[in-house]
Amino acid sequence: MTRSLLLAAGSAALALLGAAPATAVAAPADPAPVTTCGYGGLQSGLWTKVCGTVYGGTVTLTGQISLAGPPSPGSPAPQPQQLSTTLTAYQGTQQLGQAQQGVVFTASTVQTNPLTVNASCGSTVHAVFSVSSYPWYNTPVTVDLPTTC
Repeated sequence: MTRSLLLAAGSAALALLGAAPATAVAAPADPAPVTTCGYGGLQSGLWTKVCGTVYGGTVTLTGQISLAGPPSPGSPAPQPQQLSTTLTAYQGTQQLGQAQQGVVFTASTVQTNPLTVNASCGSTVHAVFSVSSYPWYNTPVTVDLPTTC
């Protein structure tokens, strides 16, 4: 009789264990980094765009420069071109950071050095990328990046 009593008690304990609510709560996972690029545009005769990766309240920006189209068949290789680039980040009207860089462009896509800024949670970072080279004028490209924390 004690044996059946022990089996019944063990079964009841297992049943209670299975019915007990879980008390451990998993911590929320960090948001995954999200990369977004703005619309491209022509600057200094080249195709440019600005991209940003948002990870919480941290935003890392890069500018990209490439040929506006394929070279014509039989045309000589493009001459190296000295470019001045400016990458600026804003939160509202406040400038969060700016990076200026000289770049020599030949024919392959070039990325500028990254600019990393911190923004307030729930705000939007407005990035502006401009490229200039004499005698061309610049037409900055932009992207808006919402931050999530």
